[in-house]
Parts: sequence; C-alpha cells; structure tokens
Amino acid sequence: MPDPSPTPLLDAPHADATVLDNAPWHALTGPHASFAIGNDLVRRYPADVAPFVAVRSWEDPAIWQALVELVGPGAEIGLSGYDGEVPDGWEVVGEGEGVQLVETDALRPRPDAEAVLLGADDVPEMLAIVERNEPGPFRPRTYELGRYIGIRREGRLIAMAGERLHPEGWTEISAVAVDADHRRQGLASRLVLDVAFHIQQRGDRALLHAAASNVGAIAAYERLGFALRRRNRFWAVRTPVA
Repeated sequence: MPDPSPTPLLDAPHADATVLDNAPWHALTGPHASFAIGNDLVRRYPADVAPFVAVRSWEDPAIWQALVELVGPGAEIGLSGYDGEVPDGWEVVGEGEGVQLVETDALRPRPDAEAVLLGADDVPEMLAIVERNEPGPFRPRTYELGRYIGIRREGRLIAMAGERLHPEGWTEISAVAVDADHRRQGLASRLVLDVAFHIQQRGDRALLHAAASNVGAIAAYERLGFALRRRNRFWAVRTPVA
C-alpha cells in the first residue's frame, strides 16, 4: 500500500504547500469555487467540466453519506487521499497509485512560439486528441478551468497541454498529449514549459499528477525541473444502490 504522507517540499515562500495534500478541495473552495456543486463536506465539478469529487476531511464519518447525497446511488466516482476501507454497500471498481510533482528552482519555463491558444471552438479536436492518447480525464468544458494550448501541423492538432486543478497559489499542468507520429520531438516538454511560464507569470507555482506506473513521463518531468512531493492512493468506487 502506498505511503500517503507527503515528502518535504522545497522552499515555497509565496505558496502554502499544505493545500496540495487535498488539491481538489482547495480548488473547489478557492479559485474554482464558481464551478463547485455541494456543501461544506463534499464538493464536485459539473460532470461536463471534470470528474473530480472532493471531500473536506476523511476524518469526518458523515462524509460517506454526504457523497451519496451529492452524486446519487449507484454512481461511479473517483476518490483520492483515502487510505482505509470503504463502508459496506460501496463497491471498489478500480484502484491505483499516483504521484504528485511540484516545480523546483531547476525549472526553466519559457513561452513557445508555435503554441496556439485553444478554446471552445477547438473542443472537438481536444476531445479527439485526448481519446487518441489518454492523458487523463478531459471533458467538453475542461478547457474552462484554465489556459489550454496546442501545436498544429498542417492544420491538425497534434499536441496539447493546459491547466486544470487550481488550489490557491498553485496550478496543475494537465492533459499533456502528443500524437504517436509526432513524439520524440520534444513537443510535450515545450508545452509544459510554456504552461509553467504563464503559471509563474500569474505568481503561482506549477504542479503535476501522474500514475506511478508512468515512469517515462515522471522521468521526463523530473528532467524539466519537477520533483516528487508525495504519493497517493486513488480509487474508483460505486456508491450504494440503496
């Protein structure tokens, strides 16, 4: 079982790193509060924005009933940061281990001249590149969570990255996708550095999440100047039917 405790973070004088222990909650009660559905115990994004469900604290036993009331019976949801057993009636449909990486002083972000902004008109292509490359959850309105950019070749979107979770002082880089026939050209690194540059321009710091099994991507992010902060267990569960 992975150790959910955080490892020490390098000096971050202008950003409270403790919010990263529960990034979805601090996003939905902070900069992304306008998207939040829920209450003081549990919150979620609209289904067409992001699949994340956030809880204030796993120490509160009322959380489980609040989750059922939030998403309904028989609903499949993703949970992170919980390291116990699910209550009777709940079904575990999948689980795994993830990692959280944060920028260090070694990161050298810079804007990319070839990157173009993506928005509402680009959603069909954004959904298509996500389907081809499976970088993680991306919904029709995910682009509303932050700034998304891409690279086009002969008019076709062949690489993409953008901003997702936004706890106070931090912004997550997400949806890093490059089509198979354009890989090994440094496009993913260029887009990550561009996104990080604009995050820093706003006074935030950048973070990333990845599956612990995706060792290639983790190594690439570390070469850019990100460092492992913590590991966490994530679950896919189904709420009780009755």
